[in-house]
Amino acid sequence: MARRHPARDDEQSPPTPEGPGIGRRRFLGYVLAAPTLTVAAQAGAEALAPHEAAAVVPSPPGPAELLDLNELLTAAALPTSGLITIRIDPDGTAHFALPRAEVGQGVTTSSAMLIAEELDLPLEKVRVTLADARPELLFNQLTGGSNTTFSTYTPIRVAAAVARGRLLRAASLVLGEAVSTLTTKAGTVLSPAGAVLGYGELAARAASVTDTAVTVSLKDRADFRVIGTARRRLDALDAVTGRKKFAMDLSVEGALPTMVCRPPTLNGTVRSVANAAAVRAMPGVTDVVTVSTGVAVRARTFGQCVDAVRALDVDWAPGTAEGASDATVLAELRRAELPLVVPPLPLLTKAVDARFTFHFASNAALETNCAIADVRPGSAEIWGSMKAPIVAQEQIALRLGLPVSAVKVHVTEGGGSFGRKLFHDAAHEAAEISQKLGKPVKLMWHRTDDFRQGRTHPMSTSRVRATHSLGEVLSYEQRHTSVATDFGHGIGEVLTAEAARLPVADLTFSETMFQLTQISPYHLGVTTQLLAETDKGYNTGSMRNIYSPNVRTAQELVLDELARQLGEDGYALRRRLLKEPRARAVLDKVAQLGRWGRPMAPGTAQGLAVHVEYHAYVAILTEIDCRPETTGRTVPDAYTGPRVTKAVCAVDVGLAVNPRGLEAQMTGGISDGVCLALTSGLHLKDGRFLESSWDNYFYTRQWNTPPELEIVVMPPTGDRPGGAGELAVAAAMASVACAYGRATGTMPTVFPVNHGEPLSFTPAPAVPPVPASPTDGRDRVL
Repeated sequence: MARRHPARDDEQSPPTPEGPGIGRRRFLGYVLAAPTLTVAAQAGAEALAPHEAAAVVPSPPGPAELLDLNELLTAAALPTSGLITIRIDPDGTAHFALPRAEVGQGVTTSSAMLIAEELDLPLEKVRVTLADARPELLFNQLTGGSNTTFSTYTPIRVAAAVARGRLLRAASLVLGEAVSTLTTKAGTVLSPAGAVLGYGELAARAASVTDTAVTVSLKDRADFRVIGTARRRLDALDAVTGRKKFAMDLSVEGALPTMVCRPPTLNGTVRSVANAAAVRAMPGVTDVVTVSTGVAVRARTFGQCVDAVRALDVDWAPGTAEGASDATVLAELRRAELPLVVPPLPLLTKAVDARFTFHFASNAALETNCAIADVRPGSAEIWGSMKAPIVAQEQIALRLGLPVSAVKVHVTEGGGSFGRKLFHDAAHEAAEISQKLGKPVKLMWHRTDDFRQGRTHPMSTSRVRATHSLGEVLSYEQRHTSVATDFGHGIGEVLTAEAARLPVADLTFSETMFQLTQISPYHLGVTTQLLAETDKGYNTGSMRNIYSPNVRTAQELVLDELARQLGEDGYALRRRLLKEPRARAVLDKVAQLGRWGRPMAPGTAQGLAVHVEYHAYVAILTEIDCRPETTGRTVPDAYTGPRVTKAVCAVDVGLAVNPRGLEAQMTGGISDGVCLALTSGLHLKDGRFLESSWDNYFYTRQWNTPPELEIVVMPPTGDRPGGAGELAVAAAMASVACAYGRATGTMPTVFPVNHGEPLSFTPAPAVPPVPASPTDGRDRVL
C-alpha cells in the first residue's frame, strides 16, 4: 500500500529558524547543482545525557559519561556532513559514496537501509560504494570507535528525505497535481488518479541548476518499514561466491606482485644485502630494492616473491625492542604503575587488592596487510582498505614529495580490520616501493609479517583496589599501565580540533583517549581509573575497544571477589550497583535466559559481565568447562584448554538499524572475547614475537566456540542507534574470565590464561622471515 507523509512534504518551503537552531525533527538539507538529482544534508547534533540512578554510595559521572569518544567524533564530522551526497540515477537507483570503510562490519548494508527507508525505495535499488579520500571532508572520513552508524544516521536520512521531496515536487509539475496529494512507493510516485512515475524518469527534472537549501522532516519511528528489520547483507552473495573485490583482486596495469623481506626483530633496518643481483636473476623476479622497512622484491607471482624473500642474504641493524621479552616489558610496566591512594582502614573497611597482566595480542585481520600503488613523476594513485584515507593521502604525499592534490587514494573493501586498517602501513610502503622502482606494485604482506611486524594490542597491567564496609562498596581505584598505544591515525587531529569540548584538562593524549572511552557501569563509591604508558618501541594500534577489554575484565573479576567477601550473589550485587535501567535490563535478560545460578558439575561454572559504551549496553553470560577431560582433549595443530560451552548475550543499542547485522557483530565480539581470555596472546622473546600465523596464534576456532549461543536484540529504547561495532568484546572477555575463576576457585590474573611456558608450539625461524610456500594444501583439506 502506498504511504503518504503530508507532514514531510515541506521541502519547497524556505528554511525557517526555530529558536537557536533547527527543531528536533526538522532538518536543513541541500539540492546541489547537477545534471541529475543530487542532494546533501546538514544536520544538527542531539545531546545525550546520562540517566540518573540511585545507590547508597553513588559514583559521580566520569568524563566518558559526559562526552565520549563517539560523540566527539560525531561532533567533529558534523560541519562537513553537507558534503555527503546521494544521487538518483536515470535507472531509478540511488547511489551513495559512503565516506567510511567497509571491513566486514556491514555498514554498506545499514547505510543503504537508511536511504531505502526515507526514499521509499527497494533496498536492492540502493547502491553504496566507498568514497575515495576527500580532504574537504576533514574529520568526516574516519572509520573507528563504533562511530559510522552513530554519526551518519541523521545526515544520510536527511539527504534521502530531501531527494524524496524533490522527486515529489518534480512529479507534481509533470502531473499538474499538488504535492500533498502524491504518495511514494517502491521507487515510484503515485497520484490519486492512478498515474505512476518512476524515480528514474523524474531524476533529471528534479535536478537543480543551483545549490538550494530546503527543510525536511524525517519519518517517525512508527512509520519505519526498513529500519529495524532484519536484512541480509547486500554483499553476502558476492562474499560467499568469491565475486567480492578486495585490493588484491583489482587489476591495475603493470602492477606486479611485491613482498618485503623483513627483519628478524621488531623494526630492524637493513645494513646491506649480500646477494641482491643473484636474487634479481631468480625466475620471475623483476626488481630488488632496499626500502625503509626491509628489502622489497617484485616478481611475476607471489610464489616467486616468497622464494626471493627467502633467498635474500641481509645484514640487519638492531630494532626498537632489541633484547626485550615478556618479562622485561612486565618489569617496565610495574615500575611505571601509578600509586593507589585509598588505604584499607583496619577494623573499619576491608579491601580487594589485585593486579592483572594482559599480554600482547595480534591485530592481524583475516586479510593480510596489502595495497596497490602506482607512483609516477608528479602523481600517485593508491588502492587499499583504509579507515583514515585522508591521513593516508596527506602522509603519503609528504613522503613522496608531492602535493596532496596529486595523490589519489581509492578505498577498497577490506577483509577484516578490528582497528588494524586505521593505519595505512601497506599503502605507505607500497607507495615508497613504487616510487623507488618507477613501476606499479601490488604489495602483500605475508601472514608471518602481520604477526611479527604488524600492529599489536599493547601489553598492559591493571592494579585494582576496592574497599567496602557494612555491605557497601566505598571506593574503587584502577591504575592501568600499558605499553604506549600509537594513535597516529587521525584521531589526534580530532582531539586537537575539538579540545574545547573535552571534559578533561591537562591530560596527555593517551590519557584523554582513556578517559573518553572508559565507563564503569557500576556505582562503586569514589571511583578513579587512570592510565600510565611506557615504551614506544612497539607497533601498536587501537585494536578493537582499545583499553576496554582489559579494564573491564579486571573490574568484573574484582566484583566477583567483592560479592564473595560480602556474601552476596554475583548477579544480585551487579544488579544492585548498576547505574542505568538499560544496563539492568540486559543483565536481567541474560540471567533469565542463561538460568543464572543453576546447579553445575564441579569444574564448570557461569560468569557474568556488563559493558557500556557509546550509548549502548550489553550483558553476557557464559558457561565454561575446566574439567580435565576437556582441558586435556587433543585437537591437531591446536591449543585446547578450557572450553566455553554456552554464551547468552543481550544487547541494547537504542535503535538497531539492522538487527541481523547487530547479531553478527555480537557473535564476532564474543569470539574475540573468548580468545582474548583463554588462548590468544603473543610471546615476546629477544626482541621478536614467536607466533607466526593462525596455526600458533590460537584465535577462537570452530572446535572452541560455544556450541550454545543465543543473542537477544532488546526492543528499541531510543530514536537513534548507539555504537555497536566493538560492544561485545569487553563483556565477553570479562564474562569468560569470571566463569573461569568460579570454575577453578582461583581468580585468573594473567591473560590469556594459556600464556606461559612451555610453549604449546615450536616457533618458526626468524631467518628467513617467512616460511616456504606450502605444497601439501590438498592434504590439509578436511
